[in-house]
Amino acid sequence: MEYSRIEHPFGPLYDQNSRVLILGSFPSVKSREQNFYYGHPQNRFWKVIAAVFGCPVPQTIEEKKRLILSNRLALWDSIASCDIAGSSDASIRNARTNDISLILDHSSIERICCNGRKSHELYCRYIEPQTGRSAVCLPSTSPANAVWTLDKLTEAWREVDCSFQKK
Repeated sequence: MEYSRIEHPFGPLYDQNSRVLILGSFPSVKSREQNFYYGHPQNRFWKVIAAVFGCPVPQTIEEKKRLILSNRLALWDSIASCDIAGSSDASIRNARTNDISLILDHSSIERICCNGRKSHELYCRYIEPQTGRSAVCLPSTSPANAVWTLDKLTEAWREVDCSFQKK
């Protein structure tokens, strides 16, 4: 396995109305190439989020941004930089986490959800002690998490729907 030290190549997606922060671990090779979240075509994130909110699956980055912001979500990753082999969360080492206070101080975040165990593990170990806020661990939308069907993922991910809180 060949490791590379990589800095997170793009910033968070949020606005002042964001209520639920979704934290991934670190962008995949495909996401880094596209310079946007969940860029691997086999990652089910966009299908799941579209299904949760009853929307068409977004195709362009602009459509993806609209889907996130119009549903009062925010996106970022737990990791700011790390040594990683390809896209494998299991290979991550020497991780430096993101300072999510940037989002928490400029939005209305009421819930934090982590996309998969690695993001949640890093959040609990390094970020939660700073924020004092717990996070929900949701099943990973990665194609590596093949035991979870799209329907099961969608049901679990309903946790991110904060429509009951919309005024």
